[in-house]
Amino acid sequence: QVQLVEAGGGWVQAGGSLRLSCAASGFFFASNAMGWYRQAPGSQRELVASISSFASTNYADSVKGRFTISRDNGKNTVYLQMNSLKPEDTAVYYCNVPRPYGGAAYSWGQGTHVTVSS
Repeated sequence: QVQLVEAGGGWVQAGGSLRLSCAASGFFFASNAMGWYRQAPGSQRELVASISSFASTNYADSVKGRFTISRDNGKNTVYLQMNSLKPEDTAVYYCNVPRPYGGAAYSWGQGTHVTVSS
């Protein structure tokens, strides 16, 4: 049974930082790419960062230069370091295994809320 448990969200002022974590279980973590997604109120869920099994990374233009995705295969955990946060980063953040042509492989976890105030 696949489980994705996100943590680390909270409230922060614009310009601040947060570090999110996602503990994964139920699949072979090390051999899978991982992604961080977010969904703002009234918007569709979007992929903001991904990391391959070889640790190569990709970022949405909106977060490039501010967010850093990393992984620890020994802990089956993926991280998202978010710096220089903006109010438009306010959303619920989720992790999952990205599919090559869009979408995600598994059911969504509960997510972690990030609120950035101006």
